[in-house]
Amino acid sequence: MDTRTREFVASGFTVAIFLAVQLGALALVGPFKTAGYQTVKDPSNPTNSLVYIGVILVFTAGMLLVIKLGVEWILRAIIILTSGMLSLYVFTVVIPAVVTVTVDGSQVNVLAWAAAALVSVALLLYPEWYVIDSAGVVMGAGSAGLFGISFGLLPAILLLAVLAVYDAISVYGTEHMLTLASGVMDLKIPVILVIPLSLSYSFLEDAVQATSEGAVNEDEVAASADEQAVDGGEDVETDEAGSGAHDRDAFFIGLGDAVMPTVMVASAAFFSPAEPLLSGIALNLPALTAMVGTLVGLVVLLWMVMKGRAHAGLPLLNGGAIGGYLVGALASGIPLLKALGL
Repeated sequence: MDTRTREFVASGFTVAIFLAVQLGALALVGPFKTAGYQTVKDPSNPTNSLVYIGVILVFTAGMLLVIKLGVEWILRAIIILTSGMLSLYVFTVVIPAVVTVTVDGSQVNVLAWAAAALVSVALLLYPEWYVIDSAGVVMGAGSAGLFGISFGLLPAILLLAVLAVYDAISVYGTEHMLTLASGVMDLKIPVILVIPLSLSYSFLEDAVQATSEGAVNEDEVAASADEQAVDGGEDVETDEAGSGAHDRDAFFIGLGDAVMPTVMVASAAFFSPAEPLLSGIALNLPALTAMVGTLVGLVVLLWMVMKGRAHAGLPLLNGGAIGGYLVGALASGIPLLKALGL
């Protein structure tokens, strides 16, 4: 298989992962609401977005401090534990409670807890690329579903817009995410999705680190060994430092790139007054076009990546999700102000 074919197949795999996260989030919207997982009292309050953005900034600062102190194992432990917790949210509503035990008067779904524990143990003991990707899809769908039912239309739009601007600044301006990225890449935790370009690729055996808070090719990796990493917000493309642009073995996509635009998809499916398109899954025209807009942004981003330039992911992805949502909302006959949640 030649290099271009491998890149094309890998790009298709990337699109498939994004679709899995999106469809998973849509399938979880209803069960999450029924289970009472909505995290805020007033989903239409735009200050919810500001609070969440503040949490992101504080968490980012905390991770940078952990890396500076050289105790990255703390970060790995937190992410693995969080992976198990998010997986538990998903498995609790997906796995039937056929085996239960009573704890403090409440029925506990044993199989759901066992599946969530398996996710954490697998990430701890054998973080191969397919383990990380599988956990990432479960976490991504769960996170987007939770945020989707908790952020109304206006808060979701504000959240995605601000994060897109922040992402662009952190990539093209301050570049402070590079420090964070260089500290988390070798931890092999599901803040990234790993896209192999060969069947023989092993993430466990890959000593190479990727770079940037966006997408970057391996020529740029070779140019800055200290910046060889990826964080949870962007796309990264990598191979052995110093190798050519068409010899790469894998590239990496930040899990946040899949989650953030899917929040808009889930919010549109849950809060938009448009009529549902299918039964059994929360999908209406605004949610569908938000999905399409995200995937269009992803295809453009991947095309830019393959040309060998570093780019922030969220401006294209979030912009595509918001633009696609608005197109679908207007096509559904929803007035613009109402579509904006005003």
